[in-house]
Amino acid sequence: MFNIIGAIISGLVIGVLARFFYPGAVEMGWIATILLGIGGSLVAGLVTSRGRGDFSRAGCLASVIGAVVLIFLGRLLHIGF
Repeated sequence: MFNIIGAIISGLVIGVLARFFYPGAVEMGWIATILLGIGGSLVAGLVTSRGRGDFSRAGCLASVIGAVVLIFLGRLLHIGF
């Protein structure tokens, strides 16, 4: 149960940071922001292929970069962003 709550909270923080660092306005609600952050974490995990579950600043930075890439791809493909 705490893993789900932790994923939601970290997804929200990562999604908000990605929206902040992306140039231009990103119009989306809180749930989409949470899903963006979780998706960014998954993208970063796949790219770095680090299956460990520990917390690190480098992992957070990679997650924010992954979320920014998802915003870019969503805008490039005209998918709801």
